[in-house]
Amino acid sequence: MKRKIIQIDDEKCNGCGICIPNCHEGAMQLIDGKARLISDLFCDGLGACLGHCPEGAIEIIEREAEPYDERKVMEVMVTKGCPGSMSRDFNSNEIKQETTAVAGNAAVAVATELRQWPVQLHLLNPQASYFKNTDVLLAADCVAFAMGNFHTRFLKGKSIAIACPKLDSNKESYVQKLTSMIADTKINSLTVVMMEVPCCGGLLNMAQTARSNAGRNIPIKQAVVSLQGEVLKEDWA
Repeated sequence: MKRKIIQIDDEKCNGCGICIPNCHEGAMQLIDGKARLISDLFCDGLGACLGHCPEGAIEIIEREAEPYDERKVMEVMVTKGCPGSMSRDFNSNEIKQETTAVAGNAAVAVATELRQWPVQLHLLNPQASYFKNTDVLLAADCVAFAMGNFHTRFLKGKSIAIACPKLDSNKESYVQKLTSMIADTKINSLTVVMMEVPCCGGLLNMAQTARSNAGRNIPIKQAVVSLQGEVLKEDWA
């Protein structure tokens, strides 16, 4: 099949290896002093590694290539001792309990609403099964820490991606992944939850750009949370 995939310019590559840890699929290795794509199966073609090459030796091209194989990627991640990156689609039997204190000395067990792993947008495969035909929550990193009821208020019934529009690098790959979720994985809707600080607005901008790029006018809801966890605003974007 013909698809997008990375290409490494052997002449420009100086073997610094900076790109290697920034390829979350493990598609590249240093071989004979140069970065190499070890298998078409491991490259999702989204280019998260591009912004980390100081020599500009990596680009995205379109050519005949084997389809990206998420299962193979996860198998390699586990064998490399990286189980935290393994994709998991939780079923109801896997939902764990967390304990939340309430009035006095009483406590109540509250079920987590998390449906998948991983959750950080750089680590996510936008075509993972838990994104297909579902509602997706895109949340700023700080929101869940500010809101005591984040799981029940926003996460319930949704798959999630978290990101920081101020501190995270290579935000272009975020737009690409969101575009793929909308165009290829056919998510139903996107809810963007941000903190009230100005820099968080970049998260909504990325979502709207992705919707425009994807050519599917899915509904996008925005919510703004105060520093003390109060929902200040919630409407359609």
